[in-house]
Amino acid sequence: MCDSRWNEWNVDHIGEHDVSPQEAEYVVNHRRAPSPELIGDGKRLVLGQTPSGRMIRVIYIFSPVDVVFVIHSRDLTETEKRHYRRRSQ
Repeated sequence: MCDSRWNEWNVDHIGEHDVSPQEAEYVVNHRRAPSPELIGDGKRLVLGQTPSGRMIRVIYIFSPVDVVFVIHSRDLTETEKRHYRRRSQ
């Protein structure tokens, strides 16, 4: 389990997509290979399912080292859901 850092900015930003900090943390902490995917500039991408079954993507950085700072999260598109399901089988 990774420690997470939240502030008004990142809580509000993911809230614009109706994602809660708890949902984002869950997906990061329960990621499965091949996640996380390094997407550049130190950013990591994780796709996953929340306990309620919602499928979301989370982009985060480590700031400071070993502390997750979520910078974006939203629901998966239908195409992303299909890709995730195929990859998870």
